[in-house]
Amino acid sequence: MSGLQLNDVYQARQRIASLIRQTPMEYSPSLSRHMGVAVYLKLESQQITGSFKLRGASNAVAQLTAEQRARGVVAASTGNHGRALAYAASQLQVKATICLSQLVPSNKVQAIRELGAEVCIVGRSQDDAQREAERIAQEQGATLLPPFDHPAIIAGQGTLGLEIIEQIPDVAQVLVPLSGGGLFSGVALALKAANPNIRLHGISMQRGAAMHASLEAGQPVHVQELPTLADSLGGGIGLDNRFTFSMTRALCDQLHLLDEASLGNGVRHAYFEERQVVEGAAAVGISALLDGLIEPRGPIVVVVGGRNVDLEQHQRVLAGANQ
Repeated sequence: MSGLQLNDVYQARQRIASLIRQTPMEYSPSLSRHMGVAVYLKLESQQITGSFKLRGASNAVAQLTAEQRARGVVAASTGNHGRALAYAASQLQVKATICLSQLVPSNKVQAIRELGAEVCIVGRSQDDAQREAERIAQEQGATLLPPFDHPAIIAGQGTLGLEIIEQIPDVAQVLVPLSGGGLFSGVALALKAANPNIRLHGISMQRGAAMHASLEAGQPVHVQELPTLADSLGGGIGLDNRFTFSMTRALCDQLHLLDEASLGNGVRHAYFEERQVVEGAAAVGISALLDGLIEPRGPIVVVVGGRNVDLEQHQRVLAGANQ
């Protein structure tokens, strides 16, 4: 499957303890009533940079050698990884360059700039941004830190799984947003090691779900990136994927795809019922529950991955739009 071990996740937790916060686990009365079993929200949206990405980015930057720190880091991102990497790099006095496509919302671009990172906007897809990041890494000698397919990134995200099992020891099912698979792989690695009977659900959108298409094909494939309310889940998994494809294939019990209307419902429920401002990609677990896609076996934990939504878009969605 991969060379990652549970011990890598525990080491990551020690390494990043001073750089991240342990996030709240909140009981949801409304979703518990809807499901007929206890449902909890793991509010990773309350992480310092507004998303779970800070865990992996911090773990990766913290492991750089002195020479690598001097040359800086570079990454492609749909927004949240770039923001996390920019923050982690600033905390450890490392230069960061973040490559973004034109599809990344302006609020995420501005947030990355405000953290002191150099921003390059190129192309119309995450793949375009990735190619630019690779070019910069080669020309400048910077360390390329991808959003998901990297052992240190996966181990860092896995610390979220450790928190889940400690906060809800008898958890039966966990719903995890699924894009490139870094979060899913790390969380699933930690949870399945604790209890192989925990059911892991990967949740994504219908519009451009690259991991789903790749699993269906039996190998990583290219998928066109399309505009979606779950913009943070966009982008490919890399045709030369080394870790997350095999880990997701081995550890995912069920994968669900949601249409745009379902994503909008999830964002609205999070706001009106849970009093949480979240982005579309973070609401996918809530959406899956509302759609009746998950059997009522609890306790259920829903990973709410991020809050870095464009507020004008959020207002439109609250008013009934799904884009």
